[in-house]
Amino acid sequence: MHRAQPPATMIYLSGLVGFLLVLTAEARIGNSSQAKFCFETEQCLMFDQICENDEYEVRRYRSVNWVTTEETSLFMEMAAMRAFKRLYKYITGANENEKKIEMTAPVLMKMQEGNRRFWESGVYTMSFLLPAEYQKNPPKPTDDEVYIQKTPDMKVYVRSYGGWMTGLADKNQAYSLASALDLVGAKYKKDFHYAAGYNSPMTLFNRHNEVWYVVEGDPECASSEELGF
Repeated sequence: MHRAQPPATMIYLSGLVGFLLVLTAEARIGNSSQAKFCFETEQCLMFDQICENDEYEVRRYRSVNWVTTEETSLFMEMAAMRAFKRLYKYITGANENEKKIEMTAPVLMKMQEGNRRFWESGVYTMSFLLPAEYQKNPPKPTDDEVYIQKTPDMKVYVRSYGGWMTGLADKNQAYSLASALDLVGAKYKKDFHYAAGYNSPMTLFNRHNEVWYVVEGDPECASSEELGF
C-alpha cells in the first residue's frame, strides 16, 4: 500500500515556514526595531520582550558582535567623550580595510559597580554595535585600544528614561531599577550594569536611554501590584 504524497503546495509552505523561522532566529539586527524609540539609525539591535511592568521590562538579546574600547576616568562624561571619539574613528575608516561603517543603536556603556571612593577613577567600557553585514567578519581595528567583542545570548532587566544620559542620571536610574528588582527577590549580576543610549548628541528632544542589569537564572516578571510602587 502506497502512502499518499503531500501536495506540492504543502511542501512549499512547510519549507517557507521553516525558512522564516530560521531567518527570525538569525535576525538580531534589523532595519527597524520592535520599539519606536530606535529611529535615528538604519539598523538597531532587536530583542524579544519577555514581560513588562511599571518599573522595568525583561528582554532577551541574541549574541552579537560589537566594537569596543575602555577608558579610565573619574567621571563617566569624560570617559564617554574619549571612548566615543576612538570608536568613531574605527567606523570612519580606522580599520584594516578602511571601511566606512554605518552608525547603529544603541551605544552601550558598561558601568562597574562597587564602593569606589569619589577620588578614585573607574573603568568605563563603551561599545558600538556592528551592522548586520559586518557581524560575521568585522574589520580588524588599527588602534590597539579598540577590539571586537561578542556579547552572549542574554536576558536583561531594563529601565527606560528620557533626557540626557549623565553619570548622575545613570546612577539614579540604576538605583531605582536595582531597588525594584531587590523588592521581588530577582537575581541579577550586581557588579556592573549597562547604560544604553539611542540618540545623537545633536538630538534635543524625545531622547531615550536605558539601564540594563543582566538576569541570573529565571527572570522575575513581577506585576506592578507586587512591586508596590
